[in-house]
Amino acid sequence: METKERKFEGCVVNGFLMLFANLVLTLGCIPLIVWGCVRLDDGQSAGGWLMALGALSVIVCITVWCGFMMLEPNEARVITWFGKYSGTFAQAGYYWINPFYGTKKLSLRARNLDAEPIKVNDKVGNPVMIGLVLVWKLKDTYKALFEVDTQTMATTAQGQVGTDVKSIMNALEKFVRVQSDAALRQVAGQYAYDDEDGGAGELTLRSGSEEINQLLEQKLDDRLALAGIEVVEARINYLAYAPEIAAVMLRRQQASAIITAREKIVEGAVSMVKMALDKLSQENVVELDDDKRAAMVSNLLVVLCGDDSAQPVVNTGTLNN
Repeated sequence: METKERKFEGCVVNGFLMLFANLVLTLGCIPLIVWGCVRLDDGQSAGGWLMALGALSVIVCITVWCGFMMLEPNEARVITWFGKYSGTFAQAGYYWINPFYGTKKLSLRARNLDAEPIKVNDKVGNPVMIGLVLVWKLKDTYKALFEVDTQTMATTAQGQVGTDVKSIMNALEKFVRVQSDAALRQVAGQYAYDDEDGGAGELTLRSGSEEINQLLEQKLDDRLALAGIEVVEARINYLAYAPEIAAVMLRRQQASAIITAREKIVEGAVSMVKMALDKLSQENVVELDDDKRAAMVSNLLVVLCGDDSAQPVVNTGTLNN
């Protein structure tokens, strides 16, 4: 998206140099006024002119004092000339500019947003609780101040419009919070919670964390670009079924886990029984007819697949007993 932000090209003077000059001018006003008073008491008309010049010098000094500004690293000043945008100044240090310029300070530092989990419906309609962590920072100062109504959103509890950096950044944070909520709902509604709800091989909220986070970051970038905000990182940090269906889904997951475990146990047991029969046959340990083989298979499967420990029975007779 095209930006209208530009660097401030107006006159900027070193703050310490201007401070020294203004102190000299301020101290020079005092003897000028005193001298004018003395001349006026002597009946000389020039005394009035000297006092007027001294008063004018005081007004100039006071006006000059209003032009000083200090910027720390990753801070910026948006400068306007009677409502017209003149540029953005972002060089750290102590400076002086024309005091008739309007300035608003903004922070370009990264900020965190830990959004509370919200309830949304996934692709198949299951209610889930999902939350995100977002790292963002201001990239375009023009859009932040003039493309969105930041100053109205920064209205204080007393009804006054906030113009300080804290009020404006809090207003931007409200904007980020609302848009993050909308983007999170949009992304969560496109995918199922897990593989059991979605199709085979389909991307889900629980299994596709990296892809989901990338899509969420893209959606947030698109929404927050209007306010000149850059998304540094966005990721889902909380994902669970909503409380009203959590217990049912937990039982379903437990049943699925038990079935999977049983399948694995049976698969291993059949493999072990086959290995045992083949080993007995290859080494001629014992001759088994079909009935004896079936009985051995049954006994081995019971032992290997049972939940409780088997109680062995010692046969002291022959195999025919």
